[in-house]
Amino acid sequence: MDRATKTPVIILNGFLGSGKTTLFRNLLGQAKRLGFDVRAIVNDMSDLDVDGELISNTAAVEENKDVMVSIHSCVLSSAQGIEKLNQAIRTLKLSSKTAPGLIIIETSGSCHPMPLIQYFQKSLTEKLVGVFVLVDSLMLGHDHDSGSSLVPKFQRNLQSGKRDTVNLLVEQIMFASHIFLTKSDRVTKDTISLIEPIISSINPNAVIQRLHFGKMSLESIMALEEYNYHSTELLVDELSSILETSPSQDRPYDMATRVIRDDRPFHPQRLWDVCHKYLNDQVYRSKGFFWLASRDKFAMLWNQAAGGINLEITGTWRAGIAESVNPGISEMELSELKKMLDNEKGRFGDRRCDLTVIGNEGYVDEFTDALKSCFLSEKEIELWRSGSKFSDPWPNNLARIWN
Repeated sequence: MDRATKTPVIILNGFLGSGKTTLFRNLLGQAKRLGFDVRAIVNDMSDLDVDGELISNTAAVEENKDVMVSIHSCVLSSAQGIEKLNQAIRTLKLSSKTAPGLIIIETSGSCHPMPLIQYFQKSLTEKLVGVFVLVDSLMLGHDHDSGSSLVPKFQRNLQSGKRDTVNLLVEQIMFASHIFLTKSDRVTKDTISLIEPIISSINPNAVIQRLHFGKMSLESIMALEEYNYHSTELLVDELSSILETSPSQDRPYDMATRVIRDDRPFHPQRLWDVCHKYLNDQVYRSKGFFWLASRDKFAMLWNQAAGGINLEITGTWRAGIAESVNPGISEMELSELKKMLDNEKGRFGDRRCDLTVIGNEGYVDEFTDALKSCFLSEKEIELWRSGSKFSDPWPNNLARIWN
């Protein structure tokens, strides 16, 4: 097949919580407005497919579910992940009579880019045009001394034969064609001025830019040439045997995932206290959907990376609408809504908490158990049902997610 007729592919890579989903949603929104045919593949190492649900709720995917495939419960860079990636690409291409204009792949934050790059180098039908690595400026500032300790940690690991998340972070940067510094608005100018030259020293061939709120032009992506495989040949030679013999490719770097599923709300004060007591750099990522006893109308997104937590409103629970004094819908619509709620399995209508926690294997259970202790007890549930108020230290001005 002529290289010009190959389907272009972009890989969105980067450590856990670096902002890949925000960028992906932005690009899909642009594609819909421009009428451009973009297909999506989303990967999550957890059994709980939070990113897939967030992407599927964008207007572009809601309009046509065939444009997205979600791959979860494995890391895309593992042997199982590559097999599922191959099947996902075939599925996306068969879903329409016309070839997609672009395929965007969002990897799990634990994904090593090299196996994906090797896969596309051999492809006869797809052309890799960019490996976009998102780097969390806040995390580098908080956990790696504004990036200054990153290379020394990496070198010590090489000398001792150790492989951990520092190796993953540095090697993601090494394989990037483009590096985007995210959350730069949340660190000082001095921190960014330290980070940029360090990142450039790790990968002098990559384009380095700051990325604010996932704002990137889709048209700029379409002008990209094919990924420069020659620039990473030596790196591939050095890492091939190491990655191939990794004993836990689907749970690499001593990472473990835990899933929390419960229909109860969190006690807002207890949740606040637990996060301040237990959250540290060994909890790499936690995310999912939940509700607070003090804000029982709203469906909320929990989004934690490194030491930062964002709570965002994703919508209104159907149960919250049905229980409102003035629900803002007709009697017929209200009747249909209540019928839908009657079919829900939970005690509180469609309200639920579904969270995934990703962290160091030796610590993730402690934080997960601490989170579970934040659910209302049965006695507190009775108080909630009777209209009791709960202390809520969380900010009042939570962001609302828009497509």
